[in-house]
This record gives sequence, structure tokens and C-alpha cells, in this order.
Amino acid sequence: QVQLVESGGGPVQAGTSLRLRCAASGLPFWPYTMGWFRQAPGKEREFVGAIGGGGGTSDYADSVKGRFTIFRDNAKNTVTLQMNSLKPEDTAVYYCAAPKSILTSAQHMNIFTPLYWGRGTQVTVSS
Repeated sequence: QVQLVESGGGPVQAGTSLRLRCAASGLPFWPYTMGWFRQAPGKEREFVGAIGGGGGTSDYADSVKGRFTIFRDNAKNTVTLQMNSLKPEDTAVYYCAAPKSILTSAQHMNIFTPLYWGRGTQVTVSS
């Protein structure tokens, strides 16, 4: 059974940084692309970014490029979302996700990809 458990969310001030972590179990971690999505109140869930199994490839939504970075530790089965220069519009529940297919690349991971989901962690950015 695949389990994805997020941690690290909370309230922060605009302009500051926050790091989210996802611990994965129940799947052979390193070959799988891992990703992050978010859902703001009243909005649809959206792609934030993804990282390939080896960590050498990644893709990000335009809204977070240059501010957010994803990295992974395949020895610990964790993936981290480093968020810098946070804005109030980054307020959302952030979800860790893993594709059900090992063939899914970081560039092809999106909301329509069959995914395993974590329960999410709330990030609230105040101005």
C-alpha cells in the first residue's frame, strides 16, 4: 500500500521561506517521479512541480519557477519542496503525489496523471 505523508506546513509571512517534506512508503521510490500539487480555497488542484526518479530532471509551474525547488533523497524515500519568497497567493493545501506508472516523467506529470496522493499540508501566507 502506497503511503505519502506530508509535513512542514504552517502559517508564514510573505517573503519568507518554508520547506515541505513528503515521506513515501509502499513503492520502489527511486525510479518514480515525485511531484507536488496544491489546492487553494475555491480553486481546482494544480500542478506545482515534479522531479524525476534520479533527481536530474524537474519541471515547475510558471507561477513558482525561480522560487520553489524540489529535491529528493532516495536513500530516505523523501521528497522536499523548498519554497522561497512566498506570496499570499501561494496559500493552499499542498499535496505530495506519485504517479501510478513508473514511466511518468517529471515533464509529463499533471493533474490528469493517475496518481497516488498524500493527505496534504496547509500553507498559509499572510501579507
